[in-house]
Amino acid sequence: MKKKILLMVFAFGALTFVACNDANKKEDSAETEQMEAERQAQMQAEKEKMEFESNSIAAKAADTDSLSSLNDALQSAEMNELLTVSEGPYTVFAPDNAAFSKVDKATLDTLMKPENREKFAGLLEYHVVEDKITAEDLAKKIDGDDGEYTIATLNGGELKATKEGDNIVLTDEMGNKATIVKTDIEASNGIIHIIDAVVMPKSEDTEI
Repeated sequence: MKKKILLMVFAFGALTFVACNDANKKEDSAETEQMEAERQAQMQAEKEKMEFESNSIAAKAADTDSLSSLNDALQSAEMNELLTVSEGPYTVFAPDNAAFSKVDKATLDTLMKPENREKFAGLLEYHVVEDKITAEDLAKKIDGDDGEYTIATLNGGELKATKEGDNIVLTDEMGNKATIVKTDIEASNGIIHIIDAVVMPKSEDTEI
């Protein structure tokens, strides 16, 4: 009788051990699966982040030969990161190298000094709109506003967009004009239109 009881106790203990062991294995397996899922999600997020940044406005400017001066300017004014990681969307009216060559070199060199970074950033922000506006959108807005559309820029200034023949022209607050010479360069956080002049806000702080 005692042997039977001992056998029963032993058997029950063995079953309990097996059951507990199975439960622990299932728990460990669930934790492993969760950790793997989290790792995969993190890898996917990192991949999407890298793809976003590699197709950002800043990246497109860096990859466009005619915008190398703008790329240097963005880095000097510490705006490169904004146009790399920020989702925006933004529209950038990007002066090409020829446009920057029209600016007095000594003045441009002065603006690119660290102590003038804030002033230079204000000038560059005048070329940025906190919205995505394609060339077609801009043309429609001009037509819908009796031939002149006012654009609010990132630095708080305004640009006037009009048409001259088939071209879209921007008039800055100083009365200077810039023609859009290339449109709709798509980026992950907006769009770029290349212009043939540096536009100027009406401010002593950013005037060059």
